[in-house]
Amino acid sequence: MTQSLYIRPIALAESPQSEEGEAVRLAGGMVYASRFALIIRDGAAIVSRQRLAAPEIEGALALLPDALATEGQAQWADLRATHAPLDLSLKGGGARTIRLDQPQVMGILNVTPDSFSDGGKFLDDPEVAHAHAAAMLEAGAALIDVGGESTRPGAAAVWEGDELKRVIPAIERLAASGAAISTDTRRAAVMEAALSAGAHIINDVSALRHDPRSLELAARSGVPVVLMHAPGEGEDLHADGSYGDVVLDVFDWLKARRDAAIGAGIVREKIILDPGIGFGKSVAENLALINALPLFHALGQPLLVGVSRKRLIGALSNESPAHQRLGGSIALAVKALDAGVQMLRVHDVAETVQAVRVWRGLRDAALTDFGQLVAG
Repeated sequence: MTQSLYIRPIALAESPQSEEGEAVRLAGGMVYASRFALIIRDGAAIVSRQRLAAPEIEGALALLPDALATEGQAQWADLRATHAPLDLSLKGGGARTIRLDQPQVMGILNVTPDSFSDGGKFLDDPEVAHAHAAAMLEAGAALIDVGGESTRPGAAAVWEGDELKRVIPAIERLAASGAAISTDTRRAAVMEAALSAGAHIINDVSALRHDPRSLELAARSGVPVVLMHAPGEGEDLHADGSYGDVVLDVFDWLKARRDAAIGAGIVREKIILDPGIGFGKSVAENLALINALPLFHALGQPLLVGVSRKRLIGALSNESPAHQRLGGSIALAVKALDAGVQMLRVHDVAETVQAVRVWRGLRDAALTDFGQLVAG
C-alpha cells in the first residue's frame, strides 16, 4: 500500500520565547508549537512515529523517500503558513474581510422546526429571529450562519422549497442590516438563492458532495466555502462512520475534499475545513479529534470547529439536555482556541466571545511576560 505521512504538533506553547525561539507559530495565529510527531502509516497501520523538536523536522524529512519527503515539506510549510483575511466581498458590494490571525466567532441562526438545540424557536417569527441575530452580532459574532435544515441524527429530510422559504427571508434581512452571512446548506439551489440574497460564504456539511451541482456553483460564485467531514454519502450524513484511526482518516478525507474542490476551480485561499465533530463519530472518536486539532493545520487551510451544545457534552455530564451544556461548550471552545482554530461556530455567542477575549488577553500577555536576564 501507499504510505502516508502526517506532522502532528504535540507540544504547544503560549509564546515563542517560552521555548527559547525553538517554537513555530501555527497557521499565523496566536499558538506556537515546539515538538511534533512525525507519523508514517501504511494502510491502517502506523509503521513509524518519531517525536522531534521543531529544528529537527527538516533534517528528518530529508531522510525519507521522495514522495513522503515532498508531502512532509508541504505539510511543514502549511503548518507555518499565515492565512490572509477572508475576503467576503460580493459583486457590486463593498469590501468586507474577516481576519484569520485571531479567533473569530460564527453565530448560529437555525430557522428550522427540529434542530437539536433550538428547533422552532426562530422559525415562525421573523422578528424574533432577526432580533436574535442582531444580538449575536452586537455581542461580537463576526458572522451569522443561517440554516434551514436540521442535520442531527435521525432528522427528516427537508424539501428544497421549504428550505428556501425558511432561509431566504432571514438572509435578505440580515444582508440589509450589513451583516456577514454564511448559508448552511447542502443543496445547490439554496446556495445560489442564498448568495443572491446576500450571503457571503457557503457552509456545506456534506463538503459539496450531496448535490452534484454544488462544486461547479461554488467555483463559479468565487465565495469562500466550508467543507465539513461527514461519513454518510446520502441523506444520512451520520451513516457509515467506521474508522481505522479517526484522526488520520478524517485528515485524509479532508485533504481529498480540499483537492477535489481545488480541481473543480475553487481557489485554495477560499477553502475552510471543518472536522465534523458529532457527525458519524462516537464520543471517544470526537474527543480524539478535538485533542488532535493542531494536526489539521498541516492541511494548510483555516479551520472551523462546531462543538456548541453537542451530544458529547451531554454524554460527559450526566446526560445534560442541550440548553444546559454551556459550560461544556465553553470548555471545548477554549480547547479549540488552544489548538489555534480560526473560527468557532456557536449558539451562545456572548459567553463564547467573552471567553475568546479573555483567552486572547492571556496570549497577548504571554508575549511580553518574560523578563530580561540581568548580567552579573
